[in-house]
Amino acid sequence: MSVEEEVMRIQKKLNKMTSEDGTGQEQALDLLKELQTLDINLEVLTNTRIGMTVNALRKSSKDEEVISLSKTLIKNWKKFLGTNSNEKSSSSSSSSNKPKKDKEEKPSRDDRDKEKSLPKQFPASSNTTDSVRLKCREMLAVAIKTDSMDEDFEGCAPPEELAEELEEAIFLEFRNTDMRYKNRVRSRIANLKDPKNPTLRSSFRIGAISAARLAVMTAEEMANDEVKNLRTKFTKEAINDAQLATVQGTKTEMLKCGKCKKRNCTYNQLQTRSSDEPMTTFVLCNECGNRWKFC
Repeated sequence: MSVEEEVMRIQKKLNKMTSEDGTGQEQALDLLKELQTLDINLEVLTNTRIGMTVNALRKSSKDEEVISLSKTLIKNWKKFLGTNSNEKSSSSSSSSNKPKKDKEEKPSRDDRDKEKSLPKQFPASSNTTDSVRLKCREMLAVAIKTDSMDEDFEGCAPPEELAEELEEAIFLEFRNTDMRYKNRVRSRIANLKDPKNPTLRSSFRIGAISAARLAVMTAEEMANDEVKNLRTKFTKEAINDAQLATVQGTKTEMLKCGKCKKRNCTYNQLQTRSSDEPMTTFVLCNECGNRWKFC
């Protein structure tokens, strides 16, 4: 069995422990010690993303030995960044002498300074250190995991990687983290976390919907099937009555008044929020005059 396969085997066990709220710490310590003995390089770290798993275990564990060994492993693995940078620098020079070697030592110190400025969250392979973007990625990853287990999507990209791709696609559109960027991220989170919308989450996790596509989908496109069907009925009803844009509104029997329990209502739809959000539906009961709204 190769090193990468060994790491993935250990990673699967550690992921299960993390999801079980820190139980089975004695076995976790043995697995971490086993990781310490493996010849793990930068390629293995990148392909398996074992660093994220160990960091998650560190946060969930209450065992001091587990926490200490996790920190040691992460610290050792982060050094690969500086090592990789120095190797590229030395291979690109066709000739070297002693003064030049002294100069090549400076980037390693710079790399250590950069390493200190990196966020504590692993992996260090993240392409940004912006705290706002990293927080958005974290919230997107949580939303992607809603009501699902990693075992259900074995062989698919992990939620953290999908969240990074989605956030990157959103950021590339706005090129900053202003309110438009934040609103776009919030709408993705809300729809991915919607308990009535498992189709959107599953489609994204299995790759049926790409990160680039999800980044620009409208609220109507992301909505769950129940809302989509209701909107379709509203539209058909409004068109049939030729009242889509009338002030009086459109009569419907699909909605029931919460007060008199009658189904004699009139509704209007207006865009009260940003174009990225769904329209607001205002309803009037023609029997008792009760008014309410929903999105």
